[in-house]
Amino acid sequence: MRKRLMALILTSAMAVSLAACGGGGQQAADTTAAPAADATTAAPAADSSQSDAEAPAGDGGSLVYWSMWEATEPQGQAIQAAVDQFTADTGISVDLQFKGRTGIREGLQPALDAGTKIDLFDEDIDRVNTTWGQYLMDLEDLAKAVDYEATANAGLMAACREVGGGSLKSIPYQPNVFAFFYNQAIFDEAGITAVPTTWAELDAACAKIKEAGYTPITCDDAYITCMFGYHMSRLVGEPKTEEIVKGGQWDDPSVIATAEAYADFASKGYFSETIASNVWPAGQNQELAMGTAAMYLNGSWLPNEVKDMAGDDFVWGCFSYPAVEGGTDGVDAANYGAQVLAINKDSENAENAFKLICYITQGEFDKMMSEMSIGIPADSNNTEWPALISCVKPVMDSMNTRYPWAAGAEANADMTPIIKENFLKLCGGSIDAQGFVDALKKAGN
Repeated sequence: MRKRLMALILTSAMAVSLAACGGGGQQAADTTAAPAADATTAAPAADSSQSDAEAPAGDGGSLVYWSMWEATEPQGQAIQAAVDQFTADTGISVDLQFKGRTGIREGLQPALDAGTKIDLFDEDIDRVNTTWGQYLMDLEDLAKAVDYEATANAGLMAACREVGGGSLKSIPYQPNVFAFFYNQAIFDEAGITAVPTTWAELDAACAKIKEAGYTPITCDDAYITCMFGYHMSRLVGEPKTEEIVKGGQWDDPSVIATAEAYADFASKGYFSETIASNVWPAGQNQELAMGTAAMYLNGSWLPNEVKDMAGDDFVWGCFSYPAVEGGTDGVDAANYGAQVLAINKDSENAENAFKLICYITQGEFDKMMSEMSIGIPADSNNTEWPALISCVKPVMDSMNTRYPWAAGAEANADMTPIIKENFLKLCGGSIDAQGFVDALKKAGN
């Protein structure tokens, strides 16, 4: 029986009081969940399939499903369990092929172009709807036929329609959000009793953390552009940030204002001493998980990635990137989304493919995926989140405005390495705010 979902997008205001997560007692399967698609180190391609011959006998036909996960990952294990139950219930066999990140990113489009039978596939919300948008079936009628909207997460469904050009072409699962994650014990020792909601409050918190003997903020080469993008988008909004980055409008006042804010933090010693040379995952593994750094702007997959290093007594906290004075966006804006499932527009078995999507994204198998991968449930009727990420819920619930990856900072692929290199230098103190802007101008000429 389908369980009803409650919308995750409930309020636009983030709670000021600390929302601390539990310790690392929740155990996942033997591999960790992957970071967001744009920040993931690609996993090797590996095919694993359940052939038609292995499925229970039945006259319901067959489906071919390509997945981004590996069969050994907790997400892959949960999907396999859902597929097995679907086949047992319906008699429809499923050729489930685990491609891994590299396999699906390099192999899906050529396979679709060649007319390979693929009924449904999954990947990141932006990649599916943008890179592979021309291959997607419109799901509006299929969703209406089973009243899917009655049980769907309203905010994530809206995000799917937004990236799908106004129409529903994918169904979200395993939601995620990008925000500041912190060590609750350090906040407690430093006497911080409320999460920062403004840049001035973050400044004050960093001062207390430094005085207590800890590094306030760490980062690395994989995520540093997000810090630039978030601050710019807080100032002028993400569409304007994207316009600036794409058009090389480095004289826009928001660019120097962002650089000056970070130069100020660098001059106060708020960043890791090794931030300029940190190569992922150095910041999260060697500083945050080891208890020497307090904060790290990252995704809700982070606690799972470092749980073995952080230990069972590590208590996580989470807060949205703070608002800035005179800015456009507040704490209810962030990069949030999900992996999504989509149906090939040429599929001849779309109704059954959508039925399988319902199995994966609702009820017991959504709960299973959340527990095994220590991830956010998609079905908000599954109200018990893994303890390790319970602090994320108030932040996720507060989201109203969706940023793309890095909040527009990576909208120009040619400039991404230049922004990355020089923002790391800015945070490391080897260049000042004007030096950062000059470097972008020089690269754009």
